[in-house]
Amino acid sequence: MATAKLISGKEVSDEIRSRLKETVANLSIVPKLAIVQVGGREDSNVYIRMKKNFAESVGGTSIHVQLPNTTTQPELEKVVQKLNQDKSVHGIIVQLPFDSIELIDAHEVTNMIVPEKDVDGLTVINSGNLLHGKLGGDHSYKPCTPNGCIELIKKSGVPIAGARAVVIGRSQIVGSPMAQLLVWNNATVTICHSRTKNLPEICREAEILVVAIGKPLFVKKEWIKPGAVVIDCGINSISDPTKKSGQRLVGDVDFDEAKKVASYITPVPGGVGPMTVAMLISNTVDSAVRVSKSK
Repeated sequence: MATAKLISGKEVSDEIRSRLKETVANLSIVPKLAIVQVGGREDSNVYIRMKKNFAESVGGTSIHVQLPNTTTQPELEKVVQKLNQDKSVHGIIVQLPFDSIELIDAHEVTNMIVPEKDVDGLTVINSGNLLHGKLGGDHSYKPCTPNGCIELIKKSGVPIAGARAVVIGRSQIVGSPMAQLLVWNNATVTICHSRTKNLPEICREAEILVVAIGKPLFVKKEWIKPGAVVIDCGINSISDPTKKSGQRLVGDVDFDEAKKVASYITPVPGGVGPMTVAMLISNTVDSAVRVSKSK
């Protein structure tokens, strides 16, 4: 029995890294990403290190503004406003979730980032641009994880235009923008969520299946149409006594079974994860390019 070909996020992100290196080498300014963190969650620290390392690997730089967990919302807003006004900063992200003892409205803080520096693509302005199909130019940025998924699907060589696509999950960060990007790439899209009836049957119609639901090994082999492209955005830690740590990372798709029917599939880890970081730095470099051209 043939098994699915792996779509390696690491390989594609390395290709993007090489391309960005060339772009940055020809710039008169150094692209700079500002990462604002409240508290010190270890998982957030890991992601921040990945972002900083990628930025530096292409010739860019980053600053990490780490605030104590006692930081109030007005104090955090002042930091964001200062970065908005800092002309040397080309991209700003607020690392979520907050590790705070204070009540902070993440949506409100995120929306304080000026659109031209919103390299996560999560403000209501950039979200609105995406909804209306405004996918580039005029300081408009696509959300990093969904945009990375689009790149991985393209890497498979399977046409998106005209394809039947199903997205499981409707979060503001992945599911909803993923569906919009697929629509603007001319797929016919169904969004599924916790209230969807007959979920397995709907999934079986998908030529492209994107899963971002946060439930380990949720999607089974029987749910997948033979030959489908499967993009797994999940990253979950489950118990595994065979591992030294007692844990292992898995996606939202039962990978070992799904690969027996899919044509292409992303692994976890090493699939979507590296692409999220690559697209973030790509957006930051784009922002720096725009600033450079405006000088």
